[in-house]
Amino acid sequence: MATKRIGILTAGGDAPGLNAAIRGFGKAAIQEHGWKIIGFRDGMRGLAENRYTDLDATALSGILTTGGTLLGTSRDKVHRMVVDGEERDMIPTIVENYEKDKLDALVCLGGGGTAKNARRLMDAGLNVVHLPKTIDNDIVETDSSFGFSTALEIATEAVDRLHSTAHSHHRIILTEIMGHRAGWLALGAGIAGGADVILLPEIPYSVDAIVEKIERRRSHGSTFSVVAVAEGALNVADRLEIEHAEALVKDASSPEAKAAAKRGVKRLEASHRANTFALASQLEERTGLEARVSILGYVQRGGTPNAADRLLGTRLGVAGAAAIADGSFGVMVGDRGSQGTELVPLKRVAGKVKYVPEDHEWIQAARAVGTALGD
Repeated sequence: MATKRIGILTAGGDAPGLNAAIRGFGKAAIQEHGWKIIGFRDGMRGLAENRYTDLDATALSGILTTGGTLLGTSRDKVHRMVVDGEERDMIPTIVENYEKDKLDALVCLGGGGTAKNARRLMDAGLNVVHLPKTIDNDIVETDSSFGFSTALEIATEAVDRLHSTAHSHHRIILTEIMGHRAGWLALGAGIAGGADVILLPEIPYSVDAIVEKIERRRSHGSTFSVVAVAEGALNVADRLEIEHAEALVKDASSPEAKAAAKRGVKRLEASHRANTFALASQLEERTGLEARVSILGYVQRGGTPNAADRLLGTRLGVAGAAAIADGSFGVMVGDRGSQGTELVPLKRVAGKVKYVPEDHEWIQAARAVGTALGD
């Protein structure tokens, strides 16, 4: 029987634990199954351009503890990739490369966008397995994604450290934390770091409610406040405007009108989100306290993965190899914590977002300890 050849790539934003997952999959594939592994450079673009490197035991050695991805990454869409200044459907080219490289399967490590790309390649006939990666923890059908735990620790430490500055200078400090669509990271870091206010994409906020919380704290002798703000948090008015624009997408009478309406939604989202500085100015004016903004940015995605992400990446990588050995394709390897892993059809994952439910235990815990959520 011929030795299997498996391709692997990392796509989307980098995250702690990617190298752990590559190593977990690669070592299991080589040692348990005797397969040959090739790694495509720079995500889907490297797959389209057929740029790859052999991943043997030597290449996989020493990468468990390193951040980022040794393969590089990109955010390209397989069906709309910019090549020589023009947008092209590269799926036929990718299928040709898959066949030319004599691949038996392709493993894609990434978040929501990668799941959609993997689904498109699956529909084109490729044997695909997806491993869930994102610091936002917003992938459906998995308890956690590697990258989240490390990012949560980094964001929590930042909130911890900003407490002392806020207290010393009697200020409001707003910490902007990653999370465009889902607020898991801001919520977790806000609770763990003891933020006084947490603002999430799932719960539209009002400035009045935030001011009320700050003034209540001041009346009890606390002359500072720490606000954890997910970058996708929206006030009530902006949320209503975006929901109106989204309704236009559903009501569009033609594909062209739907595409135009979708572009309108994206423009609104871009203009309304990341308004942390504007919110700081409003709070400063309303309370008379100095307000400062700290944007954590890409520091949340970088650096050494913690033990939890190394373990999760390894577990999912090994499970991905087992899925291929069993002939299970078109699936994502979902984490089920102490219950192990579960293979989930990509059609149940691609295009979906795991939002924070308003009745989630974390939300209830935040409210129970007196944290305001801006509503």
